[in-house]
Amino acid sequence: MSAPLRNLAARQYQRALGEWPRDALRPECQLQDVLSKRLQKNSGSLLPNKPAFNKLTKEAKEEAEIKQANALVSLLENRYRNKYRITGELLRPKSNPKYYSDLTKELEEAPNRTFLGRMAKRLGGIIRFQS
Repeated sequence: MSAPLRNLAARQYQRALGEWPRDALRPECQLQDVLSKRLQKNSGSLLPNKPAFNKLTKEAKEEAEIKQANALVSLLENRYRNKYRITGELLRPKSNPKYYSDLTKELEEAPNRTFLGRMAKRLGGIIRFQS
């Protein structure tokens, strides 16, 4: 990869990884950590080290690398969520109108639950499924 394009991709990766939100549900496995290790292992590239990618020309690899960086930045900026808004009936299916609101509430509460709270929730689920 030419130096200017490598620098551009590296800057985009660093910016995205620096601003990426921490995952409260899985604090031991963060996207930033995984991608940083992959960048270090592949000398600054997120492209897979597979025979199909090794056959690409230098220009094709550069283009693929820039696309990878742009995809990561677009996810960080919520471009797709903003472009394709989900509203109305899709968020309230007739079979279970509170499904998505309950799911959101559960995901917000889960990281702050104590051990006993997690066990009570698990036992409640087991009992509900057995009856």
